[in-house]
Amino acid sequence: QWNDDFHHALHVLLTGERQGYYRDFGTVEDLARAFTEGFVYAGRYSAYRDRRHGNSSRDLAARQLVVFSQNHDQVGNRMGAERLPLLASFESLKLAAGVVLLSPFVPLLFMGEEYGETAPFLYFISHSDPELVEAVRKGRMEEFAAFRWEGEVLDPQDEETFRRSRIDYALRETGRHRTLLEYTRELLRLRREHPVLSRGTRKGMNAVALEREKSLLVTRMHGDDRTAAVCHFGEKPASVTVPLFAGRWQTLLDSSVPRWGGGGSAVPEEIRSGGTATLSLGPRAFVLLSQRGEDSG
Repeated sequence: QWNDDFHHALHVLLTGERQGYYRDFGTVEDLARAFTEGFVYAGRYSAYRDRRHGNSSRDLAARQLVVFSQNHDQVGNRMGAERLPLLASFESLKLAAGVVLLSPFVPLLFMGEEYGETAPFLYFISHSDPELVEAVRKGRMEEFAAFRWEGEVLDPQDEETFRRSRIDYALRETGRHRTLLEYTRELLRLRREHPVLSRGTRKGMNAVALEREKSLLVTRMHGDDRTAAVCHFGEKPASVTVPLFAGRWQTLLDSSVPRWGGGGSAVPEEIRSGGTATLSLGPRAFVLLSQRGEDSG
């Protein structure tokens, strides 16, 4: 089951866009709810639809929900078909990858997302029925009007529209694209090998929205082992105090360090918590902390 609400909540925090159905989102609490509940809209009022919308997914297992920061619908249905790298900063791309790939849900990587592909994914068709082609063109224009987008609308039936959507796989070997690819691989390794992150379940997980700090804390545990993902959506450095189980924590990953193309980090390799810890986070930072059972208390 696609969890579009997860995408929408994350997208608005990263881009600030509030047109169309994005007007129903905009708080860190929305993303926290996507972690704990699944669907953000489970019968609550939707300003975009002007009615109550959605059903609860609380009883669905994490493996039944697919989460993403980009996919063919969300990119292809934009007027300019822009991928996230054209809408958000490099730090934001790393933050988005951390949020998606280290969630307990089934993560989806949209083709080329792993290295920051920039080619558009335009909506294209190849129909022989002229009436169907015209109906598609009309439907696209009506959808764009709801988002108040302006600009050139490319013909979905034109073969050039398809050609412009081809990815450039060679990008993965250059500059920040290569850095993002290596960063993505590290996230996937952590998801695969860490005893807490490798469990695709919401059991033992909690998400806390720190609205004033524009940050989200996602904690997970299995047995005596714990992880804490600190996600900072602010565009400026910030000092963020988060609740952390007492004891010693290790920093497993920090998106702000030079290795991942960041400008440097003040987060130490080891943190001692007495129940809370204060972290100095860079703009759009993603930090993963881990505590093994013997380090607690």
